[in-house]
Amino acid sequence: MSRVAKKPIALVKGVELKSADGQIQVKGPKGTLSIAQPSNVNIAVENGEIQLSPANEESMAITGTLRAILSNMVTGVSEGFTRKLELVGVGYRAAVQGNDLNLSLGFSHPVVFTAPEGITITTPTQTEILISGADKQLIGEVAAKIRAYRKPEPYKGKGIRYAGEKIIMKEAKKA
Repeated sequence: MSRVAKKPIALVKGVELKSADGQIQVKGPKGTLSIAQPSNVNIAVENGEIQLSPANEESMAITGTLRAILSNMVTGVSEGFTRKLELVGVGYRAAVQGNDLNLSLGFSHPVVFTAPEGITITTPTQTEILISGADKQLIGEVAAKIRAYRKPEPYKGKGIRYAGEKIIMKEAKKA
């Protein structure tokens, strides 16, 4: 069996797991997340731990994948996830107004991004964007959409980048 699937998931205090009608629902202080339950994976909750097991030999891979997803869901509804973006470039700014993120990225018009439900966007400074919420996959998707407005270019490094991302710089053309 998969090593990942064998490892139990500890249920943090205040987090509940319900499995019914082909849906797995994880409820906690930061919200509720749900996912479709594969028919070939068995889920058991014992002594505050979630244990997964495959129904047959062919469903080992999906069992490990489901275990990783459920672990992220438990962490998300108890602690939450955060992703940080940085704006690099002269005149590049970000500001939050209600549920909308206004970006000045050197275009002739401002770019407005509306945050989906369950996602909170804050700007501690004009060049930093913090995306937070309970759903790790949705946070990554939102961060990728915002970054796609102005990806970092390889000559000067200007654009929107993830915090700590290394941009490989190219050498400029020589005469």
